[in-house]
Amino acid sequence: MDFQHTALGIELGSTRIKAVLIDEKHVPIASGSHEWENQLVDGVWTYSLEAIHAGVQSCFADLKRDVREKFGQTLTTVGAMGVSGMMHGYLPFDKDGHALTEFRTWRNTMTGEAAAELTKLFHFNVPQRWSIAHLYQAMLKEEAHLPCLAHLTTLAGYIHEKLTGQKVLGIGEASGMFPIDSENLHYDAAMMERFDCLIEKKGYAWRLGEVLPRVLIAGENAGCLTAEGAAFLDPAGDLKPGIPFAPPEGDAGTGMAATNSVAVRTGNVSAGTSDFAMVVVEKLPKVHTEIDMVTTPAGKPVAMVHCNNCTSDINAWVRLFGEFAQAIGAPIDRNTLYTTLFQQALAGEPDCGGLLSFNYFSGEGVTNLDAGRPVFARTPDARMTLPNFMRTHLLSALATLKIGLDILTKEEHVPIDKLYGHGGYFKTPGVGQRMLSAAVGAPVSVMETAGEGGPYGMALLAAYMLWKKEDQPLDAYLNDVVFAGARSSTLMAEEQDIAGFAAFLKQYKKALPVERAAIETL
Repeated sequence: MDFQHTALGIELGSTRIKAVLIDEKHVPIASGSHEWENQLVDGVWTYSLEAIHAGVQSCFADLKRDVREKFGQTLTTVGAMGVSGMMHGYLPFDKDGHALTEFRTWRNTMTGEAAAELTKLFHFNVPQRWSIAHLYQAMLKEEAHLPCLAHLTTLAGYIHEKLTGQKVLGIGEASGMFPIDSENLHYDAAMMERFDCLIEKKGYAWRLGEVLPRVLIAGENAGCLTAEGAAFLDPAGDLKPGIPFAPPEGDAGTGMAATNSVAVRTGNVSAGTSDFAMVVVEKLPKVHTEIDMVTTPAGKPVAMVHCNNCTSDINAWVRLFGEFAQAIGAPIDRNTLYTTLFQQALAGEPDCGGLLSFNYFSGEGVTNLDAGRPVFARTPDARMTLPNFMRTHLLSALATLKIGLDILTKEEHVPIDKLYGHGGYFKTPGVGQRMLSAAVGAPVSVMETAGEGGPYGMALLAAYMLWKKEDQPLDAYLNDVVFAGARSSTLMAEEQDIAGFAAFLKQYKKALPVERAAIETL
């Protein structure tokens, strides 16, 4: 196998770091992974830098093992590669590259005051998880590290710099740090000027443009693997420097690439630890705090509904069922357990038979909650069956997303003709797909590669940089080269499923005070 004709994507997700290696036909040929979890430290959701480093190295080592088993070769190089990760958050560094705080992830909901002020200042929605909201909130709190700030980046940007030495971001990832001007393909200059004027009296020696990463567009070269970067990624010493890198992207951008959803009027839903729906739009909608405006990896505007909570509560219940199976002497492997329980949901009543759950592990901007408490509730006469129980949790995982999407479709009249689904929620064939179709009332397609998700999308962006024709746009490359013969399944929910989801959502919204009471009392 000539690995010079491959492309590699590595993505740092919320619960798993995964690497996907593809060949010249854009088919995955090897993969590696490392499981991890965020930690709540002093009220802050974080991953330590040590855990980040160890996780990336473990993931790459697992990829090397898979390559060795499949091809009998040691992986020493690839044609191109790229890194993606959870968007947003706060990773500040001083001029010597020392971290000034712990990594504050997208999951934190501690920046409400800053987000509200900046939204008003910019006339543009700035969500709590955006990097600029974290930075300004730190200023409002007069945190001591700010005079030393020299560079602010994201998780993908941090690892990219470790590997290449370049302080850059792909434009889709950058759009989760600060608003983007899709005409000029850079940070919005007028908004940057407003921000600098806002903080001028604080007396910092830096201006915003000096601390943010440089913005790159999909297809541009973002540097090469350095000798130090190779030693960091592969401590065993087999990996050779010199590999060209695509611009580091966020999980939103890689999800768009993985589902061929970068052209105007296309859309996709990524559902894992968090879930988000993205629709590429022709013009900016009005300002809604429930709707984020980000961009494709090529810089086109994207309306996004982002929810902090999706499958974490499902995972907790599945682990509980796994413990029960172990306790009775009938252990079951995880994939079979998930498949069995997800399939049970198909037999559940469309409205879940009176069962209700809130899947909030953390706060949720769409429903204006600054914290979360997972809650399962039922009425005395509810039909407590396993199918109803599982369906409840699957619908709960989409309920907040649907609340946000209704603003986009009913108030802004953005049409959704078809959505692509990807992420762990869709791994059991036909189940998550049917639930999402019931939620949005539109067909949902899942590609054969949907289970590969973001790292596959990052590998495609690396392939685009490496193999595109001159002046070939990203949407044309994906549509005409990558996905021209791709296999996918499309499913439209039945009317009773759609009506059932609507009834469930009506009760869900009516019972939101239960979740608020849980936050206040638990």
